Amino acid sequence: MPSALTTPPTIPAGTLCAGPQPVLVAAGDLLLRPWQHADVPAFLAAYDDPAIQRWHTRRPSSADDVRAWFAEYRLDWAQERGAHWAVTSGGAVLGRIAVRGMDLADGVAGCAYWVVPAARGAGVAARALTTVTAWALGVAGFHRLELNHSTRNQASCRVATRAGFLLEGTKRSAAVHADGRHDMHLHARIRAGAQHPAAG
Repeated sequence: MPSALTTPPTIPAGTLCAGPQPVLVAAGDLLLRPWQHADVPAFLAAYDDPAIQRWHTRRPSSADDVRAWFAEYRLDWAQERGAHWAVTSGGAVLGRIAVRGMDLADGVAGCAYWVVPAARGAGVAARALTTVTAWALGVAGFHRLELNHSTRNQASCRVATRAGFLLEGTKRSAAVHADGRHDMHLHARIRAGAQHPAAG
């Protein structure tokens, strides 16, 4: 017989998937929406970029792979495991952002993102992350969001900092990239006004 939680879940099961994954509007005319079939070529082309290849070790190799990923994304929402958005402006795909590894009981999830080369340097990732964070820690009901990146990925570190994710520490030799093991920075944000019990 499965064990039962002794505390109520932060987000009751069925809360998120009761409705469609939301479309979010970010500053600077950015629209964050679920991935669509028409996005397959843009998604696949993004992974031709050396920087995206360097920091994202899992990548699709064909249009069929992308379609399979999009199916996984839809299933993630239906099963309350994650939410994946295309970051767009004027209909063009500028990047990807996701809230994944959702733990509804503890109210914790992780964030991940990339931006295509043509959109870099304009604050796209930081604006998208800020918007997704406001949704996750607000209406969605999460308590804590985490973000991991290689200590060598200075651009990702700047995005995390601009979006208010505090650097909590370094996870030594925590991830494998094409050039070997990397130390990883752990950033996090918690819900505004969150209270913690006194240590004792």
